Amino acid sequence: MMLWSMRWNSLFSRSKLTLIKWRSMRRKVWFRVLDRVERAIVNLTIGCVERVHSPKLERIISTIVNKLTNAMKSMLEKLTEDIGRPLAQKLSRIAWNWGNKSAVQWAEDYVFIQYLTVMQMDVLRIFKT
Repeated sequence: MMLWSMRWNSLFSRSKLTLIKWRSMRRKVWFRVLDRVERAIVNLTIGCVERVHSPKLERIISTIVNKLTNAMKSMLEKLTEDIGRPLAQKLSRIAWNWGNKSAVQWAEDYVFIQYLTVMQMDVLRIFKT
């Protein structure tokens, strides 16, 4: 009985989908990123079910939510993932190999990753001028 209740513990409820829809509309990505069918799927899901139980519907909703969350990320957040995180991991490995055992934490320190991203953006801006 416990496995069955864990299986149907869905990631998407009406309240979560409503919040995602509201945020994406506030950031003006709802109509820009989603086509009519995707918007209809989310609206029908919000209106018809309290919690998503179908694995197929959950996959579809997950794809739509990923599109929305990626579109709502700021440029700094995107660059942080693309530039800052790999750079922090590389610096962390180098410092750890040199004997700095606390350097392992650098790869997951979000403030350090943002710092590296901003510094890298500044370096790129210097070479463009």
